[in-house]
Amino acid sequence: MRVLGVDGCRGGWLAAELDEDNSVAWHWSGDIDQLLRLSVDVVAIDIPIGLADAGVRACDVQARAALGRRGVTVFPAPVRPVLGCATYADARRLLSSAGGPSMSAQAFGIVNAVRQVDAAITCDDEPRVVEAHPELAFMLMGNSAALPGKRTVEGGASRRQLLGEWLPDLTSILTTAPPRARPDDVLDALACAWVARRWRAGAACVFGDGSRDVRGLVMRIVA
Repeated sequence: MRVLGVDGCRGGWLAAELDEDNSVAWHWSGDIDQLLRLSVDVVAIDIPIGLADAGVRACDVQARAALGRRGVTVFPAPVRPVLGCATYADARRLLSSAGGPSMSAQAFGIVNAVRQVDAAITCDDEPRVVEAHPELAFMLMGNSAALPGKRTVEGGASRRQLLGEWLPDLTSILTTAPPRARPDDVLDALACAWVARRWRAGAACVFGDGSRDVRGLVMRIVA
C-alpha cells in the first residue's frame, strides 16, 4: 500500500510518497500529470477538485466552520468560468458581469494550479484522487483547531510535533525533502499523505454535501 500527499509549491508540485512502513520518498515536478501517474493507491492533493459554476461549495463552508479562526486558510474555490481568465483583472470583470461576488488576488493566485489539476483528472480518477486541506489534517491530528500560523516558529514546531507522533523518523524524513521546497510546503505534503492513508483505510472525515460539478467531479474535502 502506497499513498501520495501533494502540495502546490512555488514553481511546481511537491509530493510525499508513503509506504506501509511509513518510509517517505519525495518527488518534485512541474507537471502534475507526472505525479498522478505514480503507482500509488491514493493521491490526496491540496487543491480544489470539483468546481461550482457559481456560488460557493458546501465543502469550503463546512471546512472554514470546522477550523474556526483558522478558517481563513480555506480559500473559496474559484468558480469554473474563472479558469478561462488569464489575469486577475479579467477574473474580476467576469465575476462582476455575472453579478457574483469578486475574489481576492490571493484566491486568484491558485487558479493556474486548479486549472492544471482540472485538466489532468476525470471522474475515472475517483476515488483514487481526492482533495485535502493540510489545516484540517493538523486539526484532526491534534484534536484542536487552535494551532498558530504555519509560517511562524511556534506553528512550524507544533506541526512537526504532530507529524512526529505519527512518523517517528520525521527528522530524517525532513532532511531528505527537496531543497527548493519551503519548510511549510514539506509539512503540508506530509499532512496530505496522512489524509491519503486515512482515506485508503476508510477512516477519513468528508466535508461537503455530495454534489458534483458540471464535469461530474464530486465537490468535497477529505481529512
